[in-house]
Amino acid sequence: MHHAVPDFSTRETRETKETIETITPYRVAGNCKISIVSPEINQIDETNKTNQINQKNKNLESPMKALITGITGQDGSYLTEFLLSKGYEVHGLIRRSSSFNTQRIDHIYVDPHDPNPRLFLHHGDLSDSGQLMNLIYNIKPDEIYHLGAQSHVRVSFDIPEYTGDITALGTTRLLEALRRSGVKAKLYQASSSEMFGAAPSPQSETSPFLPRSPYAAAKVYAYWMVRNYREGYRSFASNGILFNHESPRRGETFVTRKITRALANMLGGNQKRLYLGNLNAKRDWGFAPEYLEAMWRILQQEEPDDYVIGTGESHSVKEFVDHAFSYAGIEITWKGQGVEEKGIVKGASSRWDPTLKPGDVLIEIDPRYFRPTEVESLQADITKARQHLGWEPRTTFEELVKIMVDYDMKLAGLEPGGEGIAISLNKGFAYTNHDYSFYEKIREGC
Repeated sequence: MHHAVPDFSTRETRETKETIETITPYRVAGNCKISIVSPEINQIDETNKTNQINQKNKNLESPMKALITGITGQDGSYLTEFLLSKGYEVHGLIRRSSSFNTQRIDHIYVDPHDPNPRLFLHHGDLSDSGQLMNLIYNIKPDEIYHLGAQSHVRVSFDIPEYTGDITALGTTRLLEALRRSGVKAKLYQASSSEMFGAAPSPQSETSPFLPRSPYAAAKVYAYWMVRNYREGYRSFASNGILFNHESPRRGETFVTRKITRALANMLGGNQKRLYLGNLNAKRDWGFAPEYLEAMWRILQQEEPDDYVIGTGESHSVKEFVDHAFSYAGIEITWKGQGVEEKGIVKGASSRWDPTLKPGDVLIEIDPRYFRPTEVESLQADITKARQHLGWEPRTTFEELVKIMVDYDMKLAGLEPGGEGIAISLNKGFAYTNHDYSFYEKIREGC
């Protein structure tokens, strides 16, 4: 049975609709709203009508509010910058820790004592449904971007119960908190291409889910909970099924960043080896700032829906290594098979003498990085996103690699090639410079 979905396309539309519903009940017949007039409606006090209209106008003057879980992550930091550039007031959920883990947002943090702050951080956890409800009720966000999760696929095999509690049930807690609060916010759920698992490529919104990790299984559960709340409670809840997206802010234990960071350390003489797992795994890798723009577009639609976001291309881990080292002036040749395969310097720019020279073994395989069940290939079919969101990627795989190498060289105190930085600054991301912060601010009162 198909459930009618309310039109929450804009704040004005939503608030106007709420006012109309208070004054004039209606039923839906096809696409037409038919007023049902009763004597009681005609007797509504005119003062109440005026108060409702004045309250609506007051609300329209205030900025849009967004609540972001996972605000300190790669996607959360870019999304925060993007929303602030659009005039939003942004609230972020952070876990209490004895040490700061906020390097990605330090450069945009504003002390709460500042007269006009638009970024607010709140302590909480996806395991605490009471705090989630309190935050939603008190903040009354217009949009919720649920990015928080235990998001490392390999680690999910080591801590499957925790992954299920936070990644799967954390989504349920947030959906239920939103429903019980009575706040009419749009919710974006960060679903993952890992849900497709062993499904044949390319994968689209209609491809089957065949998860191959505890992380992927947890994301499948969360995906269907979003669908159930959307259809059962008419919540404006959408899934963005994002394929791998990388940037200079990617976590150091994710393979792309692990590669570019190790390369920079090797060039600086601070690392001898890079240990990797499955070199032949193929992924659809894109540039993270583009993907958060897709998230935002998903919540600007008139009706909630689910969208696959990716590049439509697939490349192996080995290809990523080859492109990264080649850009830095190092040619890698591969010798051996399986766990004995090694990446060896075939030639290197004179700039790196005597740090790196032909014959040096730089890359080796460590079986500890193999997954018990591997996903061999992921590639997105983004036809729906192109047609309905007007979204498509504008950064190529080769450009992405150069961007990440440049910023990691810069972070390591080396002079980068410069092509990657130039590319990143000329792609229309005026709200960010992609850098990590190199300092921490004292958060008094956080």
